[in-house]
Parts: sequence; structure tokens; C-alpha cells
Amino acid sequence: MPGTSTRAARRNYGFWYRLAAVIAKPPLFALTKRDWGGWEHFPETGGFISAVNHNSYLDPLVYGHYAYDSGRPARFLAKAGIYNTPVVKTILKGAKQIPVYRGSADAAQAFRAAIDAVNSGENVAIYIEGTLTRDPGLWPMSGKTGAARIALMTGCPVIPVAQWGAHEIMPTYAKGGKGHRRFRPFPRKTVKVLAGPPVDLSRWEGKELTATVLREATDAILDDITKLLEQLRGEPAPAERYDMARARAAKAAAAKAETEPEAAE
Repeated sequence: MPGTSTRAARRNYGFWYRLAAVIAKPPLFALTKRDWGGWEHFPETGGFISAVNHNSYLDPLVYGHYAYDSGRPARFLAKAGIYNTPVVKTILKGAKQIPVYRGSADAAQAFRAAIDAVNSGENVAIYIEGTLTRDPGLWPMSGKTGAARIALMTGCPVIPVAQWGAHEIMPTYAKGGKGHRRFRPFPRKTVKVLAGPPVDLSRWEGKELTATVLREATDAILDDITKLLEQLRGEPAPAERYDMARARAAKAAAAKAETEPEAAE
């Protein structure tokens, strides 16, 4: 059709995805102003991973909106157990969301549906930190290795994506406890999303997927996301990335030291 953009022509959402968009987009327009960039880095065709930072419960809606309008709709990973509910299963499968089989003895098997989605040409969205960041300044913290594993197994590109602003509507607990989680819809907030060029993972291509290889590749993805977030925020990230496991261990050690009786002199 004359005048139809390549991006528009690539849209293939399906009924359930479009229904979710019809429901979600009006409140998003009411709640947010949008500052988006980087669509040109999304591949025109073929599967890829979009690796995204996570600092608000609203992030999936914001990034879902961004990806929807890009013409490469996001297929999010969801715990396989959620698919046990009949109605939810119908919606998730209809919208081509992706089950993750955590607890599988085979790490690759846990992500088999995500690998299939990439190989079938989908934009597989992964919150690489695995949960909301616990970094006090809401910077990306240490991540999970699933995105790196899928990318190195399939050879697909990883597009780093930074989000900023949704936390002002729905704050996370990283800033100081449950009392800071109040919903703040007004005044309307600006949400920023910026995608960057594919992460260079060539250093690890063809190597055995050891823990070291996966960790190094994951850190490279996080580095690129952090650089994009620095652009959005207009400030440098901390020199050292927050590590939740290390922070928990330090907290447990401090608590133990406080409760143990002092050694007799």
C-alpha cells in the first residue's frame, strides 16, 4: 500500500496482543508523556533479545507500549506456573508471551520457549536483573545470565534498552521501604525509553557456556544498558554495580555480629 512504512508493515500482533493494547494504551496516554528513541536499532526482521533495566512495576507496560509502536512487539518471559490458570493461559498464549521453566535441571531447557521464540523471529524482552533493582539510586544491578545464554545459543542480537521515569509514578522499594510505593499518577510524568546498538558479544561466540563466560557476557549487556541510562538521566552511574547477593551476605554478617555476645576479655 502506498505510504505504508516498513515498520508498520512488519506488525503482526494477533488478537490478544491488540486487545491488551486497546486496554492499556488509554491509561498510559493519560499518565505519561513519552520521550522515546532508538527504534532504528531494532532489526527489521529476525528474532532478537531486548535486554531492559527494571526499576518500576510499570516498566512492562511502558516498554510494551514502546515496542508495540515500534512495530516489533515485545514477547515477555513469564514463569511457567502462571500458565496453569485457564483464562490467564489463554491470554498469555494468545499474546505469544513466553513461559520460563525455572527449576529445570537443564538450564538451556528452562529457556526452550524463549529460544524457540527468537528462532521464529520474535522480539524477546528480558529484564536482565531478574527483578526490580535494589540499587539505592535505581541503577542496574547485577543480572541473571538467561539473556546471554539465549543469545550465545542462537546467535541472535541483543539490543540494550534503558527505561527511566516510570518509578516516579509507581516507586520501587529501592528508595526506602514500602512507604515509598505510593501510586503517584499526577502530574503526568515523562517516561523515557532508549534502545542502543547490538551488544558486541563476539568475544564469547563459539565458547563453552561456562559460568565465567555467561557472567562476562551478562556484564557486557549490563554495561551497555547502563551507558544508555546515563544518557537518559544525564549523570554517571556508580563505579561499582550493586550486587544483591553480596549486599544480603554483608547484611546477614552484620546482623550476626550484633547478636553474638562479645568475647570475654
